[in-house]
Amino acid sequence: ATHTLIEAWGDRYLELNRGNLRQKHWQEVADAVNASHGHSKKARRTDIQCKNRIDTLKKKYKIEKARVIDSNGNYTSQWPFFYRLDELIGSFYKPSPTVVPHRKTQPAPPLPALPPPSSIPVGPRSKRPAPSLALVPVPAPVDDSFSRRNFSAIAAAAAAAAEAEEVSETSRSRSSAGSRRRDENGAEGFRQLAEAIERFGEIYERVEDAKQRQLIELEKQRMQFAKDLEIQRMKLFMDSQIQLEKIKRAKRNSEAGDSYS
Repeated sequence: ATHTLIEAWGDRYLELNRGNLRQKHWQEVADAVNASHGHSKKARRTDIQCKNRIDTLKKKYKIEKARVIDSNGNYTSQWPFFYRLDELIGSFYKPSPTVVPHRKTQPAPPLPALPPPSSIPVGPRSKRPAPSLALVPVPAPVDDSFSRRNFSAIAAAAAAAAEAEEVSETSRSRSSAGSRRRDENGAEGFRQLAEAIERFGEIYERVEDAKQRQLIELEKQRMQFAKDLEIQRMKLFMDSQIQLEKIKRAKRNSEAGDSYS
């Protein structure tokens, strides 16, 4: 199902020139996944679930991509979806800005020596006579700590800007994830309600079937009892007729014997 999801999303992603999919495109992706794997209600997926799954796969891909780059070719990803996602979004992959501070270990390029702040003439000194002395370049010892502080300040500013951008991106992703989570929770609630109603219907159907079987069994027992009762009645009737016939025959025989005597 994940492979089908990636293929359906990738086709529309390429059709849009690697642009963002809209709601109708995500619905088409969900329909494609459900057509192949949504044989039951529990296996069916919505457009929101498909979008969340793609976001999760992108995060997993970035982790695997970073491991491959950091290993200098010594690591080969065993994740089955890595190479397909690399074909789709590999050209747009950007390493995380958190790797920027490691560049501080590289030697800083030499910067031109700047005089300390105390050697720069200020306003009152410019009013003194012999202004030509202020124009003569005064050799000053090279202050490496100042250049290091300058480079550190630039690197810190770059890292702060990258961190601010990452925090902003994280806040936006959390906001969109929160809205998606609320939509998903609402859809999940309706789905659970539908499943509860379906289970109730199945239980009610089983109870009705059991009741019908019990009624049929009782009707069979009643008919068998009526049949047995009718047989007993006929047997008693036949026995009584035979006894009456015997009595009549014995009476006729006795009357015939009396007439001969």
